[in-house]
Amino acid sequence: MTDFTDLTAFVSAPRVTSLRLSPDGTWLAATVQTVGGEPVRYVTAIWRVPTSAGGVPARLTRSAEGESSPEFLPDGSLLFASKRPGEPGGSRAEEAGQDEPAEDQAARDQAARDQAARDQAALWLLPAAGGEARRIAAPPGGVAAISGARDQAAVVYSAGVLPGATGAAADAARRKARAAAGVNAILHEGGTVRYWDQDLGPDSLHLLTGPVPAGEESAPAPRDLTPDARRELDEQVFELTPDGSAVVTGWVVPEPAGERRTEIVVIDAATGARRTLLTSAEADFSQPRVSPDGRLVAAIRTERDTFDRPGDATLVLAGLGGGQPRDLLAGFDRIPAEVAWAHDSGSVYFTADDQGRRPVFRADLADGGVTGITADDGAYDSLSLSRDGRSLYALRNAIGAPPAPVRIDLAGSAPGGPASREPVRLSTPGAALEVPGRLEEVQTTVADGTTVRGWLVLPQTASAGAPAPLLLWVHGGPQSSWNAWSWRWNPWLMAARGYAVLLPDPALSTGYGQHMMERGHGAWGDSPYTDVMAITDAVVTRPDIDASRTAMMGGSFGGYMANWIAGHTDRFAAIVSHASLWALDQFNGTTDEPAYWRRIFGDAAAAPKRYDENSPHLHVANIVTPMLVIHGDRDYRVPVGEALRLWADLTSHSKVAKFLYFPDENHWILKPGDTVVWYETVLAFLAEHVLGQPWQRPELL
Repeated sequence: MTDFTDLTAFVSAPRVTSLRLSPDGTWLAATVQTVGGEPVRYVTAIWRVPTSAGGVPARLTRSAEGESSPEFLPDGSLLFASKRPGEPGGSRAEEAGQDEPAEDQAARDQAARDQAARDQAALWLLPAAGGEARRIAAPPGGVAAISGARDQAAVVYSAGVLPGATGAAADAARRKARAAAGVNAILHEGGTVRYWDQDLGPDSLHLLTGPVPAGEESAPAPRDLTPDARRELDEQVFELTPDGSAVVTGWVVPEPAGERRTEIVVIDAATGARRTLLTSAEADFSQPRVSPDGRLVAAIRTERDTFDRPGDATLVLAGLGGGQPRDLLAGFDRIPAEVAWAHDSGSVYFTADDQGRRPVFRADLADGGVTGITADDGAYDSLSLSRDGRSLYALRNAIGAPPAPVRIDLAGSAPGGPASREPVRLSTPGAALEVPGRLEEVQTTVADGTTVRGWLVLPQTASAGAPAPLLLWVHGGPQSSWNAWSWRWNPWLMAARGYAVLLPDPALSTGYGQHMMERGHGAWGDSPYTDVMAITDAVVTRPDIDASRTAMMGGSFGGYMANWIAGHTDRFAAIVSHASLWALDQFNGTTDEPAYWRRIFGDAAAAPKRYDENSPHLHVANIVTPMLVIHGDRDYRVPVGEALRLWADLTSHSKVAKFLYFPDENHWILKPGDTVVWYETVLAFLAEHVLGQPWQRPELL
C-alpha cells in the first residue's frame, strides 16, 4: 500500500496507463509507468496481464529508455515503440545510401543507428512465441504512433520527416547537417506553430508502411503514404483496415485567418491515393475506428464553437466506400469520448462523461438504441472487445481508485442487463492504494434552477467534533469533469493531511448535457463562478466542515477561476493559481490555439466587451487573499507570460504572494522530483495561511 503522507512514495507508485487485448483474448498488453534513472523520471514498460481470474501479471519489456504504444499483429506478435538500442543488421532503409562496405564502416554505421535509436523511438516486434524483441524500422524522425491490421501482418506508423526529404537516408542527412551547423530554427508558413508543450516542426508527421519481416530477415524500406504531408497529421488518430489495404485517419485542413478543420480521409496502402470520407465546414471529425468487417467507419463529429454557442458532439457512421454519414447518437445529450467496435460490427461501444462518472455505453446500429453498460462510479477507457463478443476489457478508475484492468461480461445479457453487473477486477501491475478518507456526492440548486453537483473528499478524522478545513479545487478544461482518478491533481494527498476537498462541476462542465456548457459559454466569470460559490456555500454548512478555515486552488481553467475568485471575494484564507489565465486580451494572441479562442471570445481589438467582462487582471486592486502562483515555462496552452504578468501585478500592488516557477515543465508538472516540490510548496503555503503554521520552505527550493 502507498502511504499518502509520503509524497516520494506516492509519485513513485506504478501506474497502468493503457491496455491492448491480444487476438486470442488470453492476455492484455498493459503499459505501466514507474520511476527510475538518474535524475529520476517516469519510464514506461509493457506488461502481460492474463484475462483469466487469478492470473499473475508479468513484465515483458525492460530497458532504460522504456517502451510504449503496444499493438498486436494477427498471430499475437507485439509491436511497440522504444528508444532502446537496436541489434546489428537493421533494415535496408537504414542502410540506404551507404557506400563503404568495410567492417569498420559497418561498425560505425551500427553505432550511429544505435545512437539514433536512443534519440528517437524505433519500431520493435516481440514474437508471439517469445524470445528477444527485434527492431524492424528506425526512421530518423522517430516512431510516434502505430497501427496493426486485424487480419493481416501489416503495419502503418507515423514518423517525423523533414521538408523535402525523400527516403530515410535523405532525411537522416538533413538532420545531421542541421545538427552540425547548430541550427534549431523552424520556418512556419502558416497554421499552428506550437501545441501544448511541443514546438511543431521542423519535421512533420508522415504515415509509413511496409511488410512485417519474417524471422530474422531485414525489413524492406518503408513506403511513405503521405509524402505531401505538412501539419495535416498533427495529433490525429489513424487505423489500418482489417485487411491492411487502407489507412483511415484524421486529416487537418488549413483555412484562412489561422483557422483549421479536421476531416477523415482514407489512404490506399498500396498506392498512397487519398480520398475524403467525412468533412464539414461547420464541424471537425476525429478518432476514426474501422469495423471488424471492414465496411464501416465510426468517428466523433464535433461542431465548431461559435461566439454564440458551444458546439455539440455526436458519433457518426459512414461506409468505408463513402456515402451520407449517419448520426448514431441522435438525441443522446452527452459527448462521446472513446470508441470501440463490437466483434460482429453490429454495435459500437463508447464512453462519455455523465454526472461525475465516465461510463461505457453501447449504440446498436440496427435500431439506434443507446444502452448503458456500466452503472458504477467508475471512469472507463482503453476499451477492448473480445473477438467472441463475450467480454469487454477496460481500464477502470474513479475519484477514489487508480486505473486498473477489468473485464465486463457481455454474453447472454438482455439490453441494459450488463449495467447491473459489477466489473470483474483483474490482477494489476499497478500500485495497490487504499485512500485515506471517504468520498461523498454533494449538490445544490442555483438561482436558475440548475443542479450543480460535485464530489467531497473527507479525511477519516472529519466529524462534527473535529470539523476539517476545506479546500475548494476547481477543475481545468473548462469543458471537463471531476470524474476520474488523477495522479497529478490528487485530492487524497490533501485528505491525508486533514483537509476536506470539494471537487465541483460548475457551468461549462461535461456530463450534464449541452445546456450546462451553454450556461457559461463566453461568460467564464458569470455562471461558472456563481456555481462554484453556491456549492461551496452549501458544503460549509456541514457540521464536519470548518467554515472558518477555507482555501481555494485550481489549474488551467481552474487557475483562471482562482484568479477570478481572488478579485471578487475575500472569503478564502489562501488561493493557489496554477497555469492560470490572467489577462485575456494578452492570452488571446499567445496561446497555441488562438483561432479556437477567437471563436468563443471574439477579436480583442474589434470587440473587447467579452474580454473586459471576464478578465481577472482588471480586478487586481481588489485582491486581499494571499496567492501562490505556479507556472511552467514550456506551457504553450497557457503561456508563462500569464504568470509573469500576474506576478508583476501582484507585486506592484503589494499583495501577499509567492511564485513557484518551473523552467523546464509545461502545462502539467510531470517530473517526479518537480511533482514532489509542487506538493510540498502548496501544502506549506496552505499550512501557513489556513492552519496558522509557520512557513516551511521546501528543502530542495
